[in-house]
Amino acid sequence: MTKSLAVLLEHLIDYAGLFPPAALSMDDAVRNYARYCEGEYAWALGRFIVPKERAHEVPPDFPLSVLGIDEVKTDDLDSVRAGAFVEITDTALLPELAKRGLRAKIRTGGVTADAFPVPERIAAFLRACKAAGIAFKATAGLHHPLRCVKPLTYEAGAPTGTMHGFVNVFLAAAMLEHAEEILREEDPRAFEFHDDGAAWRGHDVTTDALAEMRRDFALSFGSCSFEEPISELKELGWL
Repeated sequence: MTKSLAVLLEHLIDYAGLFPPAALSMDDAVRNYARYCEGEYAWALGRFIVPKERAHEVPPDFPLSVLGIDEVKTDDLDSVRAGAFVEITDTALLPELAKRGLRAKIRTGGVTADAFPVPERIAAFLRACKAAGIAFKATAGLHHPLRCVKPLTYEAGAPTGTMHGFVNVFLAAAMLEHAEEILREEDPRAFEFHDDGAAWRGHDVTTDALAEMRRDFALSFGSCSFEEPISELKELGWL
């Protein structure tokens, strides 16, 4: 694995196994997360996502992101503590979030085709966050490294839809001038990862710039599966 890909993926995937489409029991989700923490790819694992009313059920040594505290969806910003991610649809709110020391959250999919925003909307969100000087995370639908057509749930005969790729989203955040095109890219051969940087169709970003982006701007994404993203990265030959 190259250094640029390691930097891009480091602690990138927050584990949301409790939520659809996986919707695991607490026992199963906790067991999975503990196993991932001890596994070969623990360095790519982020926080355990849990609703605030169930946070007491999680082992105390798990790093948590608590829905309703650390991640919220509300118009009442006075009730949100500094540092929290606020899920928004109106980017005009970003300067106010920045003023209050808050961060942004974008929903990038769901269990129905209409839950997936078009690339232009994601690109506009990324650019607006950058302009406001605000960090973000993504949630929902980013199970796959690259944009693709896949079943939207794990049920037999589930409807399919076009899903965004997490590599697309986070490299788009690194190369905002090409964001729409990167978000639409489905060909793995269009991406290159080297020790000193990553590239998309001849446009590149240094590993140092990727590290800065991950630290200060594009922080993580929530996924109900950790194994699926890792498995597909391995199938691509990137891990």
